[in-house]
Amino acid sequence: MNRVLSLSPFSSLNPFTNRLVVKMSATATSNVGIPAGSLVVKPPAHPTYDLNGVIQLALSEDAGDRGDVTCKATIPVEMEVEAYFLAKEDGIVAGIALAEMVFKEVDPSLKVEWYVKDGDSVHKGLQFGKVHGRAHNIVVAERVVLNFMQRMSGIATLTKAMADAARPAYILETRKTAPALRLVDKWAVLIGGGQNHRMGLFDMVMVKDNHISIAGGITNAMKAVDLYLQENNLQMGVEVETRTIEEVNEVLEYASTTKTSLTRIMLDNMVVPLSSGDVDISMLKEAVELINGRFETEASGNVTLETVNKIGQSGVTYISSGALTHSVKALDISLKIDTALALEVGKRTKRA
Repeated sequence: MNRVLSLSPFSSLNPFTNRLVVKMSATATSNVGIPAGSLVVKPPAHPTYDLNGVIQLALSEDAGDRGDVTCKATIPVEMEVEAYFLAKEDGIVAGIALAEMVFKEVDPSLKVEWYVKDGDSVHKGLQFGKVHGRAHNIVVAERVVLNFMQRMSGIATLTKAMADAARPAYILETRKTAPALRLVDKWAVLIGGGQNHRMGLFDMVMVKDNHISIAGGITNAMKAVDLYLQENNLQMGVEVETRTIEEVNEVLEYASTTKTSLTRIMLDNMVVPLSSGDVDISMLKEAVELINGRFETEASGNVTLETVNKIGQSGVTYISSGALTHSVKALDISLKIDTALALEVGKRTKRA
């Protein structure tokens, strides 16, 4: 094998250094550092999210203050190998562009090649990419790369199924994402064919039940929102949550008599589960008919893969599902140097 004497520039992963301190910075998300060839779906924008910082933190928590002691003990620093990405179940692959960022952070000399792109289908047993370079650094990057890819692919796989079933409505996620992985989770939703709801508390006004209770009702809350936006010269989407037909009528009454910034009405828990396992969407349909296209509508609550198709036939614009990100099942993916043995074991365990 070829032997390479240069060392990784990522200090915590250099086998001859011991410690790395990662400082998170408020850096607006852009496509800087993402390889252009692998960027099929751009990550959503965020004014302060530092994607490179998140990658560095993930690598740092793995490396600790000693680095990979097993690699140091067993793998010659200069040894080079090839490792292959292997799908162990069917699904939608996501996180390819992010994986390249991780490999680049660990060792820019690593060469990565993909046979698929973000958003493509993969099947159990498929080799869909490979990485070549210093064995030590491939193994060090492996778990962080797979953690990102497996989570993102799980989100994208469920999103694809939900988005297809929801048509003609559009599927959205929520803010129920893993802490510090908001942008990553929402990126995976885009790769899976969904759309993004608000990124955070800053980019959309969303008047929910607690705001309404504190303000003393929907009308008071909406008056306060319109005044705030006017006084601060802000233009952004405004959504209000409704839970009953009476609240929908109150919102419509307010909007008919006042110049308002309202853009969307959430119809929360108007999908009623039945003992048969089916759902009753009559209240949801009544609300949509009352709104009659004057505002966007969003169905929320009791949204599952089994119910989303029926909800999508109600006429709502959007269907939001927290389960896309808060209950994600990771897609089983591995990175193997000895792929023949990996496939043999996979077949024995019915995972390849």
